[in-house]
Amino acid sequence: MSDCLFFGQNQFPKLIKNEPDKITKPTQFKFENENENENEKQIKQVLRGSPFKTIFLFKNGKAIEYGEGLFRMEIKKIQIENIQKVTVGYNNKAILTKEGNVIGKVSLIESNREINISSLFEDPNDRIIQDIVSGYKSIYLLTSNQNAYGIGSNKHGQLGFDSKTLNKTEKPILIMKNVSKIFSGNSSNHVFLLNLNQELFGCGYNKYGQLGLGESMKEKKIQKLTKIQNIPKGNIIDIQCGDSHSIMLIEDEDENPKRKLYSCGHHLNNGLGKNGDTYEFTEIESSLFENDDDDNILDFSVGNTHNLILTSKGKLIGFGSNSFGQLGTGNTEDQSIPIQIELPKLRFNEDIPNYHISCGFYNSFLYYYSFLSNLEEDLIKLFRRKEFCDISFKTKNGEIIEAHKLILETIIGKDENQFEKLQKIISNKSTKESNQIFEMIYSNNPKINPKLYSEIEIEFNLFNPIEETMKELFENENEKDFIIERKEKQYKFPKLLLMMRSELYLGMFLSVTEDKSNKVTDYSELSDESFQILEYWIYSNQIKEEIQITQEIIYEIETGMDYFQLNQTNPNLLDLLMNQFDIQIQQQIQNQKRKKKLFTFYDI
Repeated sequence: MSDCLFFGQNQFPKLIKNEPDKITKPTQFKFENENENENEKQIKQVLRGSPFKTIFLFKNGKAIEYGEGLFRMEIKKIQIENIQKVTVGYNNKAILTKEGNVIGKVSLIESNREINISSLFEDPNDRIIQDIVSGYKSIYLLTSNQNAYGIGSNKHGQLGFDSKTLNKTEKPILIMKNVSKIFSGNSSNHVFLLNLNQELFGCGYNKYGQLGLGESMKEKKIQKLTKIQNIPKGNIIDIQCGDSHSIMLIEDEDENPKRKLYSCGHHLNNGLGKNGDTYEFTEIESSLFENDDDDNILDFSVGNTHNLILTSKGKLIGFGSNSFGQLGTGNTEDQSIPIQIELPKLRFNEDIPNYHISCGFYNSFLYYYSFLSNLEEDLIKLFRRKEFCDISFKTKNGEIIEAHKLILETIIGKDENQFEKLQKIISNKSTKESNQIFEMIYSNNPKINPKLYSEIEIEFNLFNPIEETMKELFENENEKDFIIERKEKQYKFPKLLLMMRSELYLGMFLSVTEDKSNKVTDYSELSDESFQILEYWIYSNQIKEEIQITQEIIYEIETGMDYFQLNQTNPNLLDLLMNQFDIQIQQQIQNQKRKKKLFTFYDI
């Protein structure tokens, strides 16, 4: 079951049953048909476009869309796989695949049908897309060459051109070069671009000062890119745009960086978090996220006229329009200043960074998504479990952190100097920072704390993906202390790895009656090919490409995963096997066609 909360205008009468039209408190969101809508797969994004369009992107790269039909909210699967990101505006949609292609539906273009936007680029070097962002009736694309393009409406100059000479465009046009990030919003007719020198530019609709250009720049349209002056000091993390306001998240450059929010634009429906219009970015002040040095802003989302903020201590804070209960406060009163929202208990306090917010026009979602791979997640879960820990480190404040020597040796090396270097680093860090360092060593994922990661990556050569490191453990026979015997063959595994990947062995190894010996177990129902696939998957979260996949193997794998209780990897492994099976079938068909053509040629 996906961990997802919903509040606001209830446009899902068959999905949130026995609830009123206005849901004013965070409520568990349940899909109408869990299997059909792939609810067993983790949500990666919740996208809100027009008031009646919602798209769910799942971690496995598939997506489903809810839209207003003739009689009810219609549900359909998006027929594109390997989706990296989806962006939605008003009657606009763009899908970025993991290969860097973009399929989109843009207002005012070719009767609003879906088109391959990547194929419309005149410069072939710019056809690989790195990021996509939606505005109200326009879509922005950032290429791998760091060039920003726009497609769709330019009515308000939101593409950086005079709207009289270019009211719209049906192909991507270059807006700016050397761009690192693009910022806009699904109800916004203005856009911001951050260049590689951390200079911010903007253009588009500016009637209410939502570009933050200052009181002297009150023009309704800013039709060419204009540099934004008087930006608060620090690193711009994100900017999100509503209909008539913008909110910026900045991280200062102190030793313990603090994040702060700044807003500009119209105070309509109290969307600025303060009273009165603001024509420059000014700080949103609140004791809710200022008085605690250990609490920091993790995520925020800007809807049409309401805003939500999530802090590292699990506080959900909101302000702005609340006429449909979209702030989750339990009533429908607008909030002019930030107010804390009562939440049901979330999964785990240490997993708060994996919660994300999505604000639409009149409702909101708070959902759980981990940016880690299954293998990275499993390794971090192993670190948090202290059973079988056999090495310890002392933090700056004297607290002890325990770890698993086998995992550390596999990742940073067996040299005793490596452990001494690690202890030296930990002795100068707080407990929180030390835990983050270990989580990054276990997973080799810098997103947990990029600043700390930069301190340790060169020190411990954390360059290889964690899957590659685990393959090294697969080859290392000396560290395997448990035997699975089947069909007179023996397969050796480290107990730690089995405990990490299998609920069956976790329960076995933690059992009071378990003798902790090198126990031999027997499971013979799998063929050698199927067991080898499972064995390799347990180590690397990947499948062996050289094995020929059959329907029998897929069935055996599903059965074997149930036996070993490898449920946390179930969607990804089976999906990969099915995809590889389909590829092999297509290759066979193509080979048969080639042979047929060859025989026909010789017959002639």
